[in-house]
Amino acid sequence: MNKTFLVALILFSLSFTAKAQDASVEKSIFGIQLGAIGLWAHNEAKLSQSIALRTEVGAELGFYSSSFINDSGVYVVPSITLEPRWYYNLNKRVSKSRRIDGNSGNFVSLKVNYHPDLLLTSLKENYNFISDLTIIPTWGIRRNIGKHFNYETAIGVGYIKYFEEANTFFEQADIGVNIHLRIGYKF
Repeated sequence: MNKTFLVALILFSLSFTAKAQDASVEKSIFGIQLGAIGLWAHNEAKLSQSIALRTEVGAELGFYSSSFINDSGVYVVPSITLEPRWYYNLNKRVSKSRRIDGNSGNFVSLKVNYHPDLLLTSLKENYNFISDLTIIPTWGIRRNIGKHFNYETAIGVGYIKYFEEANTFFEQADIGVNIHLRIGYKF
């Protein structure tokens, strides 16, 4: 009886060990996401069991207005992002029988985003777009809806650096904010 109990205990503990090893980010994920201000294509590559490197290229909407000439409008600018993400609760999600496929989980990241001085639409003659670089520590979540769809939300506050042209009145550095809510498709 004691041998049977010991064998059952060993097999039971081995099953938990096997589950803990399964809690890992995926090797590579390709997808697209749509948010309130843009469209992005991304790849997440596995760096370790819980860390993935997200690279992203997108098109984001911007808004401009001038109270001097009573004018406003919208423009589209490319966005390039490099973001290491630490998915910190994968083991907990597995232990509660929740999904982790498609890197579904909570994450902390350092989002580095660059908007080049290149517009995908045109601005009126009176306006210039100034490129910028943001470095923002971010907390977020991603959850799956079915096999291919997901949603993601994140928030963070960090640093933004403007690359000024001559004769502009913008300060060179400021506080940057990252707030996003996106719906995505995983290939």
